[in-house]
Formats: sequence, C-alpha cells, structure tokens
Amino acid sequence: MAQRVPSTDLLSRIAALEQQMAAQERKGWERDELPLYPTAYTALAFNDTTSFSTLWEGVMTPRTASLSIGLTTVGDQVSGTNTGGAWQVLLGGAVVWSGTVAPTYTIQYASTVLDLTPYRGLSSLLVEIQTRRTSGATTGGRGGAGGSIGLSPRYLRLL
Repeated sequence: MAQRVPSTDLLSRIAALEQQMAAQERKGWERDELPLYPTAYTALAFNDTTSFSTLWEGVMTPRTASLSIGLTTVGDQVSGTNTGGAWQVLLGGAVVWSGTVAPTYTIQYASTVLDLTPYRGLSSLLVEIQTRRTSGATTGGRGGAGGSIGLSPRYLRLL
C-alpha cells in the first residue's frame, strides 16, 4: 500500500491551512438554540408606549454567516378598541429588519435570515428587538397608557 508523505514545505502547508480555513468560513456551521416561545397571551413581553422600546436583547459573537430569527407579535384590545404597532430588530444599534403589528388582536408570526458577514470581525454584537404602539386605545389597558404590543422571539439560530 502506498504511503503519503506529508509536505515539509512550510509555505505549501500554510497555503493548505488557509484554504481549509476559507472553506470553513464559507460553509459556517449551524448552532441551534432550543426554540421556546410562549403559548399564552400573558407570557409575551408588552410595550404600551408610542416610541420604540427594547423588549428583548442579548449579546452574541457573530461567528457564522447568518442569523435566522422568528418572532411572535400580537396587538391588544382595550374596551373594544384594537391596537396596532410596529417592531424592529437592531444589530449593533442599526435597524436591520422591521415590520408592523396589525390592529386585529390576532397572533402574527414573522421570520427571516439576517446577514452577519458585516459583523464577523466583532467580538460582541448587541441584538435588540423593539416595539411601539402606533394606533388604538390611548388610555386603560395593562399599564394605563392604552393598548399594548406583545412580542416574543420564537427562535434565534446561528447558521
């Protein structure tokens, strides 16, 4: 059986390692988090202000090429008045994804894959999810300031 003798040339060994590293960076790897989410309306985090407020945040090291994210949102109903709103996801303080919460008092789901390549060189990246109320009741409700927008992440998955 033929035996392979490894190259002793340092430059060719470095070139081979660089090719392997580049292939690994292009491929990435999937790290899956356990996708837990509330099953009851009262388990969501709520915001009743008209300016964006952070309901969820976390710090991560962007070691993969993308972040798959899923959200659950719901408007509110106060004294028969439905409340709608907006949400946004920020990476490092910049809005990278946003949407609306329809004033229909029904649960809505949103999902996307965010590109992390601009952030790959960072050792830490702040991820924030914010909501605000844009329509509906302005008094009463949970905190007395009107209808609330509920939001919870369903999953965050590094791909």
